[in-house]
Order: sequence, then structure tokens, then C-alpha cells
Amino acid sequence: MSKLSVNESAGDFTDVIKLTYVDLQNIGTGGQKTIATIPAGGGVDLCVVHESVAFVGTTSLVIDVGTTTGDPDEFIDALDVDAMTIPVANTGDAFVQAAGTTTIAGGSLPVKLVAADTDVVVEVTDAAIASATAGELVIGLRIIDLGRFA
Repeated sequence: MSKLSVNESAGDFTDVIKLTYVDLQNIGTGGQKTIATIPAGGGVDLCVVHESVAFVGTTSLVIDVGTTTGDPDEFIDALDVDAMTIPVANTGDAFVQAAGTTTIAGGSLPVKLVAADTDVVVEVTDAAIASATAGELVIGLRIIDLGRFA
């Protein structure tokens, strides 16, 4: 995992995380990995997942991205990676008001404002992840750091 340079972070995303099939195998089915941190006073206003290399050897890969370790689905909820044909953005509970809509909760951004540093985790669900032989996900986050103005 790499952190963006100052010049890169001035664009669309503050954090870009690349996870290969080996990374997901190391996380394991039902496992979670911290991929970013929302700083105190900050929030998230964009989360996009892109399958940059097609997964081979699995047909049931599902991921969640969020902050609740019991069910991290605030930003991306139950994304079926194997069914992806285009990048997917903001499908999590903090972004979606009602089933089937893509409206931002509360009609405003950012979402998931936090009082203390809060980890963002990805969760992998795939009983066959150990059989994967190729694949890569790119997760882009735009984290707003409002606390820096305090």
C-alpha cells in the first residue's frame, strides 16, 4: 500500500489503496485490514472501488469498506467484485438513504464525521479466495481533514 504524494493528493483522492489477490488471501475470508485513517474532525466524501486486474480463480469475492469493525459498510456495502463491469462508488450505509438510491445521506457531504482518529477497514468475504491466481483492486478515498483548521 502506498500513500499519495502531496502533488497527487491535490487531485481526486487523498488515499489510494491497491490490493492484489495475494493481499486479499493474506486478509482471508471474513478478515479485515486497516487501509486508511480519518483524522479527528474529518470525514469521507468519496469512496470508489475499481477492479484494475480481473480476478481469476474465484467467483464469490465480496468486499465492504467502512469504519465499524463488526460490519464495515459505511462507504462500500457488499460489493460483488466478480460482477463488476465499471468502478463502483459510495454504495455504503453512510452514503445511501434508502434501498436502491444513490442519494447522499442527509443530502450533504462529507459523511462519517469523526471526533477522534478512526480507522477505515476493508473486509473480504470469499470462501474461495485462497484459489485466486490473479486480480487487483484499487480503492480510492477522499478524506476531508477539517480538524486541521482547529
